[in-house]
Amino acid sequence: MKPVIYGLSGLALTDDERAFYKDADPCGYILFKRNVQDRAQLRALTDSLRDLSGRDDVPILIDQEGGKVQRMGPPEWPDFPAGPAFDALYEVAPVSAIEAARAHANATALMLAEVGINVDCWPLLDVSQPDTTEAISIRALGHEPMRVAAMGRAILDGLRTGGVVGVVKHMPGHGRAVVDTHHHLPTVRASEAELEIDLEPFRSLADAPMGMTSHIVFEVWDKERPATLSPIVVDHIIRGQIGFDGLLMTDDIDMKALSGTAGEKAAGAIAAGCDVVLDCWGRMDEMAEIAALLNDMPAKSLERLDRAMATVKAPEGDFNALIAKRDELLGLA
Repeated sequence: MKPVIYGLSGLALTDDERAFYKDADPCGYILFKRNVQDRAQLRALTDSLRDLSGRDDVPILIDQEGGKVQRMGPPEWPDFPAGPAFDALYEVAPVSAIEAARAHANATALMLAEVGINVDCWPLLDVSQPDTTEAISIRALGHEPMRVAAMGRAILDGLRTGGVVGVVKHMPGHGRAVVDTHHHLPTVRASEAELEIDLEPFRSLADAPMGMTSHIVFEVWDKERPATLSPIVVDHIIRGQIGFDGLLMTDDIDMKALSGTAGEKAAGAIAAGCDVVLDCWGRMDEMAEIAALLNDMPAKSLERLDRAMATVKAPEGDFNALIAKRDELLGLA
């Protein structure tokens, strides 16, 4: 099995994709709006991925946070709120905000599990700053580490109750980036003492089953390499100071924050200590280069993968009741 999660080109597997994925045997797959039409189509697609891999628990990922980052939306599925709605409620009723976040995540998971998706790239544990890039600020859970951790925990718990694995992101923190990593490479010049604020939510949720890196240079730790490609950040900060021992995947390596070919970036991330590379766009030439340059997943990464997927259980909860509870609580703000 290759340590890579691939994207797909469309609503169903093409013959070329089917042949390539069968040979490459990727760790898992990630879906985007281009792969989503309705319940029947999406369930057929995820079933085809399970059949192809021969693994009932093959990770099938999506970014379903609410707000601007939701791949499954109207008219087939309801529109969900984003992180700042829960942050606003926390200002006036912290316990209610935590319960609203848990209900929100449980409902989200039920929606995903119904169509065969078992991993959600959520929650963000990035602590927002006054100048945080909008790519993060419109999704963040707040500006205080304690509230971010508390609502992040509720989201992980809600997802798990609904039969889905959560992915904490973006390690070791994206809140101090003032540019969008989709387009630029941010450099953070904060001191180690200042960065304790950013690490705190991840440290509080260090037992999360899966995590995702950030494509950001933290000068105090590694002046040359972004976190995704830095053995120092991965080993000493994420694995060491944070204490995270779950499955560590990269953010999308196609983002412009990273330079080099797809294969070079993928190989660099694995060499830095990441368990899995996330390659989202389903471009056959790039996927082939990645597969050619990566060895099979080592035993430790496979153990982390198995441990994470073992947390998936039968979905529990009533979707309509959870939505009603969430909305009633959010109305308090």
